[in-house]
Amino acid sequence: MKKFSIKELAKIIAAKEPNIQQSVTGISIDSRTTKAGDCFFAIKGAHFDGSDYVNDAFAKGAVCAVVNMDSCLGSTLLTTGRRNDNTKHTIILTVDDTTKALGLLAKEYRKICGFKVVAITGSVGKTTTRQIAYHILSKHFKCCQSPKNFNNEIGLPLTLLAAKPNDEIIIAELGSNNPGEIDYLTKIAQPNIAVVTNVYAAHLTGFGNLQTIKKEKSSIANGLQKDGVLIINANIKTNIANRIVTFGKSDKCDVKAENICLDGLQSRFTIDGVQIKLPLAGIGNIENTLAAFAVCRELGIKINDFAKEIKTLPVISMRAEPMQIGKLTVINDCYNANPASMKNAIEILSELGSKKKRRTVFICGEMAELGGQTNFLHSELGKAIAEAKIRLLLAVGKSAEITADSAKKNAEYDLQTKCFEDTILVCSELENFIKDDDVVLVKGSRTAKLEIVIEKLKEIFS
Repeated sequence: MKKFSIKELAKIIAAKEPNIQQSVTGISIDSRTTKAGDCFFAIKGAHFDGSDYVNDAFAKGAVCAVVNMDSCLGSTLLTTGRRNDNTKHTIILTVDDTTKALGLLAKEYRKICGFKVVAITGSVGKTTTRQIAYHILSKHFKCCQSPKNFNNEIGLPLTLLAAKPNDEIIIAELGSNNPGEIDYLTKIAQPNIAVVTNVYAAHLTGFGNLQTIKKEKSSIANGLQKDGVLIINANIKTNIANRIVTFGKSDKCDVKAENICLDGLQSRFTIDGVQIKLPLAGIGNIENTLAAFAVCRELGIKINDFAKEIKTLPVISMRAEPMQIGKLTVINDCYNANPASMKNAIEILSELGSKKKRRTVFICGEMAELGGQTNFLHSELGKAIAEAKIRLLLAVGKSAEITADSAKKNAEYDLQTKCFEDTILVCSELENFIKDDDVVLVKGSRTAKLEIVIEKLKEIFS
């Protein structure tokens, strides 16, 4: 991070400016990882208040702290400006909302730094698209990307503020559970390139319907630079003033995949006549790759260089991650789930089982945040499982029981199903159901914590 004087920082976040010239060299929201020279933002959440840890941050070397006014009224820190020890004077900056203050700082930092910003949103594929784009661009530019899925009102500002003064490109994710969040985030990021990977039913508890999701994702264009470009799945219709680049499989797309061949855990296709050998499975990842290439092309990367460099793309953790556990082939896709990503994963499982001529097993967790459509969409998932002729379904959670019932009802073959109340119970019976040489997909929303199943499979079959 580029240095800020505490006085400059205070002006940006609309706090009272102290008469001191000391500088801030980093930003922290966690007192456990605060470093000397940091400014500690005391973020207030539903179940915690960062102001409780201000002294701990100062003890780690923080030079100032930003605290909500309502969290520190009457605090000795606010009235004395000193720590409760014998160390030097410290600075407390008070604001109405520390989260909004963090956003203001990130927005200003983005303005004064010379880097370009690529911002990616979508119902499915944000992280994979980001990882592909970063893998290619980092070979040509000094790049910084979102750590993990830092894509909300705290994570995005931290991504921008983590950029070094000499970074040329920042690749960020923008996520949303409720209307208005993407608009807020994109106006902080002010992207040069904005990407919408796709629009599907997800987070319906907050959005209610698909049209609202489409509007939310498309609002990423609201923060685009005047000469910025929106890269968008050709399935999405939008009417923005900025330049638009589309990607997909139809002839009308600006970036188009042709000659597609799904080959187990890999894929092959061509872009502009050049063959792409993608070390990822599934049609969904081909679309993610098209979006990533569209980004790279805007930044000057040629298709031949892209094709050469994508061959070395590393595995993306818990996102259709292939694993060999003893004689088991496992697809670890348990980071999260919605109807679209479930469909993609089932297609990968079916293709891989057919190629290897092995039994297909789906350890299926619930899909969270689907609101009033929860039962319907879990039932539809069951139909997709039956259509893919999955041989064994282990359903985890109450809503997944609906999936199992639907799959059994629609299967015109001998489909074996078993329902479990939670992840711990399914782990206790894995040895009774899973066999050597099975091809196993493990997928569900974060609430299911299905990574525990992966560890249990390692324990049993390694």
